[in-house]
Amino acid sequence: MCLPNYEGRTHGFAPTGVIMKIALDAMGGDNSPRIEIEGAVNAASQLGIEIVLVGDENRIKSELKKHNNSHNLPLTIVNAKEVITMDELPAMAVRKKRDSSIVVAVRLVKEGKADAVVSAGSTGAVMTACLFELGRLKGISRPALATLMPTLTGDSVLLDIGANADCRASNLLEFAVMGNVYARYILKKEPPRVGL
Repeated sequence: MCLPNYEGRTHGFAPTGVIMKIALDAMGGDNSPRIEIEGAVNAASQLGIEIVLVGDENRIKSELKKHNNSHNLPLTIVNAKEVITMDELPAMAVRKKRDSSIVVAVRLVKEGKADAVVSAGSTGAVMTACLFELGRLKGISRPALATLMPTLTGDSVLLDIGANADCRASNLLEFAVMGNVYARYILKKEPPRVGL
């Protein structure tokens, strides 16, 4: 998930009183778009999140018809004619397939038409699309993948879980800073503890 920088978050989603709009790569996962549509319908109905479904418009509409309440939910569709598959080289695929569901979803964030992007597709392609379309944060030379890890004292954020095969000490410091900010503002840990 590529997420812009928000302060004052509540429940880890959006600033108080703001409905978050998420661009969902509806073509990214196995058996897509069935599972992605089911998740979008559940998220929109249970969390009140606005979802922009990105992908093959006809297939998305066909899948939405299977959910009786979908027409009353904050769901919109943005057509994307291409799909990046798991077996493609990420950088090459992102460059060649500018109308792929991953690239179009990330572009919606860049254009301010969505607040975040979620994809069950190629992690490398999502990371590459985010780098090409959104760029890096000032002072960060390498992006990092993060995950939440349950511990005896609550959740911890772990960086990097696979984006970088080898790192310099300066990269580890950058990961620590990013993890610290995430723990402080999203997990509400004050002050966060950083470990190696």
